[in-house]
Amino acid sequence: MKNIIVILAILIGLVSPAMVGGRAAEPKASLVPATKKILQAVPFTAQAPFGKWSDQRQQDGCEEASSLMAVKWARGQSLTKAEALKEITGLSDWLLKKYGEYRDISVADTVDWIIKDYFNYQNAALIKNATTADITNELKKGNIIIAPMNGQLLGNPYYTPPGPRHHMVVIIGYDFIKKVFITNDGGTKRGRLYEYKTDILFKAISGYPTGNHKTAVKIEKNVIVIWK
Repeated sequence: MKNIIVILAILIGLVSPAMVGGRAAEPKASLVPATKKILQAVPFTAQAPFGKWSDQRQQDGCEEASSLMAVKWARGQSLTKAEALKEITGLSDWLLKKYGEYRDISVADTVDWIIKDYFNYQNAALIKNATTADITNELKKGNIIIAPMNGQLLGNPYYTPPGPRHHMVVIIGYDFIKKVFITNDGGTKRGRLYEYKTDILFKAISGYPTGNHKTAVKIEKNVIVIWK
């Protein structure tokens, strides 16, 4: 008879099922919806901040621009066009004087020469043979990625055709619904928050050696992770 009364009480809303037995039941864990988008607020600059692509330092300044954006983000600093121009050209001159090259800088030399030496920022490392999962996992941790690219495979309509064979972009986020990487691509003034489909960006990741546009011996998908 008691059980019948309890059941009736539950049905008419006087008692909740969690209260049966004289005490509240342990709450069940709520289902948290999966993250839909990851995005870091990284300041943007084109590698030619005022559009002077005729300056070879700016034309070949993707490594300098990418590193500058990443370090400014890591240090919580903003970035103006004037500051970016001064840094990109000044860094190129510094690289030429100290290391004898500024045109193409490999990912390994970008870490050692630019990020750790010039900017004196030590929270940077290589991820060798990176996968899509490696990149998204770093983004989930709140980190960002600098990736070398064969820009001709990206299909960016704002590049001067056919696009840069050797290029670098900053990967600052991922949209899990649209399945796109979100980048700051200094190769165009329209590169802020530029989206690339996952498969297209990953296919385009391609390391290159330091030097005057030397051809890579083999394709290496090594990237740089930057953390605060």
